[in-house]
Amino acid sequence: MSAAAHSSSLVLAASSTTEHRPLIISLFAVFVAATLAITVWAGRQTKSASDFYAGGRQFTAFQNGLAVSGDYMSAASFLGIAGAIALFGYDGFLYSIGFLVAWLVALLLVAEPLRNSGRYTMGDVLAYRMRQRPVRTAAGVSTIVVSIFYLLAQMAGAGVLVALLLGITGDTGKILIVALVGVLMILYVTIGGMKGTTWVQMVKAVLLIAGALLMTFMVLWKFDFNVSDLLGTAAEKSGHGKAFLEPGLKYGATGVSKLDFISLGIALVLGTAGLPHILIRFYTVPTAKAARKSVNWAIGIIGAFYLMTIALGFGAAALIGPDEIKAKNPAGNAAAPQLAEYLGGVGTTGGAVLLAVISAVAFATILAVVAGLTLASSSSFAHDIYANVIRRGKATEKEEMRAARWATVAIGIVSIALGAMARDLNVAGLVALAFAVAASANLPTILYSLFWKRFTTQGALWSIYGGLASSVVLVLFSPVVSGKASSMFPDVDFAWFPLENPGLISIPLGFLLGWIGSVVSKEEPDTDKYAELEVKSLTGTGAH
Repeated sequence: MSAAAHSSSLVLAASSTTEHRPLIISLFAVFVAATLAITVWAGRQTKSASDFYAGGRQFTAFQNGLAVSGDYMSAASFLGIAGAIALFGYDGFLYSIGFLVAWLVALLLVAEPLRNSGRYTMGDVLAYRMRQRPVRTAAGVSTIVVSIFYLLAQMAGAGVLVALLLGITGDTGKILIVALVGVLMILYVTIGGMKGTTWVQMVKAVLLIAGALLMTFMVLWKFDFNVSDLLGTAAEKSGHGKAFLEPGLKYGATGVSKLDFISLGIALVLGTAGLPHILIRFYTVPTAKAARKSVNWAIGIIGAFYLMTIALGFGAAALIGPDEIKAKNPAGNAAAPQLAEYLGGVGTTGGAVLLAVISAVAFATILAVVAGLTLASSSSFAHDIYANVIRRGKATEKEEMRAARWATVAIGIVSIALGAMARDLNVAGLVALAFAVAASANLPTILYSLFWKRFTTQGALWSIYGGLASSVVLVLFSPVVSGKASSMFPDVDFAWFPLENPGLISIPLGFLLGWIGSVVSKEEPDTDKYAELEVKSLTGTGAH
């Protein structure tokens, strides 16, 4: 595309969006109002702690699988991966592969034993055979930190989406959008609890799959359903030629970038089984068998969606081009909405409608995911820290739920502040950081608790705090935060850790610290409790 043609395309797109802005905002408002209505309806049925934390354990395997899919197919999946593929080709698609393969770890090692062993949170499983107060405190802290990392990605995606729709270019406007998302997130959780969140996630999953399917069909139709032609055009338009379709464009230039790729892969594959908002979903079904089946449903739904990201990402590269994508958002987060407008017809009512619908679905995706994340972290604070540590198990259900709602407000405020700073980073990359923190702090402790007889309280504390601290510190002193034009703080440089993802160091360290802490501990492991937990986790005897 020539410079003049590129410029005229941007002007036409901007004028089209401005002309149809009332229609866009109206459709957008309908989606938000509908999800809020579902939340209020579900909130009226939330009577007990079981309803608030686990949706009354009333959801079927298919319903929970759909909700898990909705929880998992976040802004990273729809906006971040499409943008990463559009800008980096093959290397961008690696996110899709990693996110999907991760579910095998969750299915084979975590879903069924966790459902059998716990009640509401990860802390329930860890505290079964350990000293309650220190382990529950560690589990609560870890859950909140991981959730906030994940929330950053959703906030960044929301800022890009709404700014695109409303034509907002200034930083102040984008920060206000992030604040709006935070307020809606607080309403979803405080009113609807797990029931409201689950229903919103189910609806959003159906809408997201339908929207992605429509766009995939339209992209393939543009190329007469010739995938080779699509990929060839994308490679040509990218400016990188064949390198766009081969490994190494983003991660193969130097030894450091290759290590970064390995680090990213480890974090993606192991992170899902440690994500708090995914783990609590296993408690919403009545049996362990339903938990396992729900993961099977989720794998099928998520797998189909990630196949469609190939068409979305390469379609955006072929039809729009990297320069125009970066002009809207340097990290590529606006590629999917831009593609929707192009497919509907830039400058036409059809383009405006498709842009509004796809953006509204993506926004609903973000709202549902942030609600799930906030619910996981506020539940862990209320159930693990407030009820079992501060109140030593003497809190009533009503007091516990009140604490969860206040925690939701506090976590929402923190997420708004941090999300405003992360608004220009690629959301898939931000989610990968959350995966690394989860795999470093949570996964080693969960697996050791379920499968290692000699695991002790000291091992659990070393694993959680060591994995958490190492991953967070390495992120803070990495190029993600400072030292590069694409960093959170591009004007300063205090980065001494060269990798953008800490998983290569922090995940093995989390496992190692858990082992060392247990081996050197003077505390004798409670083998009787381990035997009880083993029977419970494998058979479901005595499960809630």
